[in-house]
Amino acid sequence: MSVKVDIRALLEAGVHFGHKTSRWHPKMAPYIHSKRQDSHIIDLTKTVEALNVALPELTKIAASGKKVLFVGTKKQAKDVVRQAAEKIDQPYVTERWIGGMLTNSQTITQQIKKLKNLEKRMSTGDLEKRYSKLEVQRYQEEIDLLNQRYGGIKDLMGKPGAMVVVDAAVDTNAIHEAKTLGVPVFAVVDTNVNPSDVDYVIPGNDDAIKSISLLLDYFTAAVAEGAGSAKKADEKPANKEEK
Repeated sequence: MSVKVDIRALLEAGVHFGHKTSRWHPKMAPYIHSKRQDSHIIDLTKTVEALNVALPELTKIAASGKKVLFVGTKKQAKDVVRQAAEKIDQPYVTERWIGGMLTNSQTITQQIKKLKNLEKRMSTGDLEKRYSKLEVQRYQEEIDLLNQRYGGIKDLMGKPGAMVVVDAAVDTNAIHEAKTLGVPVFAVVDTNVNPSDVDYVIPGNDDAIKSISLLLDYFTAAVAEGAGSAKKADEKPANKEEK
């Protein structure tokens, strides 16, 4: 694994700051180092161990050509999750998780098909030719709304190879759908969360932007490494033919 985890960087980003002791979940006990005033402190050696197990798996999944779906719908995480996923050309959900996004593929596929069709008609000028300015504006509003809901997954074909979640408490519905389909879940899990449904628990602060951003850097680096390997593998036969 070429992605190296730096415990000092985790410390500087505040990944070790957990929630108040009154809000803890007993199943997170193995990941808690101590208490400071009225808050729990996460054991960063456990975070490093967890990342050292999880990151190679993400690389392996991406190297197989499968997509990794990034999920982060909480207000402070939306932008960083979207930017991280777009940077490595992976699907994402940063607005409200709509029930059935993974499990009701027929309905979601229809909505995405509708979105792509409207976008095509808008870009070619077909809608402008056929409708009034007011009607075209309404179509644009519909496109914007559909993009807000499904834009991050409109190029996702079939189910993803894995799901990365930055807050396991907020996006429980996404995790449950992934579990239903057998999609492995990699999630940042704070001290107030039940980690039972998460396949790869990354104990860490899921509130601070610095913490979320750093952990996303590790996730995206691992996925990018695997996706790069997959791309090279795809290109090899073509290069041989050229020779």
